[in-house]
Amino acid sequence: MSLLEKLGQDPQRSMQRFLSGLGLFVFGACLIFLGLYQSHIWQILGLIVLAFGSLLAIYGYIGVFANRLYHIFNRQC
Repeated sequence: MSLLEKLGQDPQRSMQRFLSGLGLFVFGACLIFLGLYQSHIWQILGLIVLAFGSLLAIYGYIGVFANRLYHIFNRQC
C-alpha cells in the first residue's frame, strides 16, 4: 500500500480531524486573548491547546490532500 493511499484512505475522517483541529486552534486563540485581561495561566493553557489544534489540523489536511493527490495520479482515462 503506497503512502498516498494509506494517508488518504478515509477522507471524511481526515476532514473531521481538520475541522476539530481548526476548532481547537480557535479555542486556543480565545484563551490567549482571555489571558490578556485575566491571569497569564489562560495564555499558557491557550498555547498548549493552540499547538495541539494546529498539529491535529495539519494531520487532517495532509490526509485530505493525500486522498486528492492519489486520485489525480491514479485517474484512468
